Amino acid sequence: MMSLPEIDVARVRRWVVERNERIGEHIDEMRVEMDVDARALTILECRPPWREDFGPEWTRQEIARMRYTKSTGVWTLYWPDRHSRFHRYEDLDSTPTIDRLLDEIDADPIRIFWG
Repeated sequence: MMSLPEIDVARVRRWVVERNERIGEHIDEMRVEMDVDARALTILECRPPWREDFGPEWTRQEIARMRYTKSTGVWTLYWPDRHSRFHRYEDLDSTPTIDRLLDEIDADPIRIFWG
């Protein structure tokens, strides 16, 4: 199993905390989370249950995925379509610096991540 660079995982965790702090100032019914797997980090938008019959779980919608290629040491950004299939984000080249991907997700210049 491939592991991700720990420093980059820590950067994204910090970004999630900071984003939640900014969101919390305006919206108390949304949070951002991060899933980690062997080759990627996925950013999710989470919302509380909105109907009792749907149960007590928060909904989790994928916003972006950052995949790491160990052989080249670069991160590549992906966006999900309405069927949760990920596509390469063509407006930003792969980069060894994960901060560039986080900046692009934050800026969302073509409104593909946050709508």
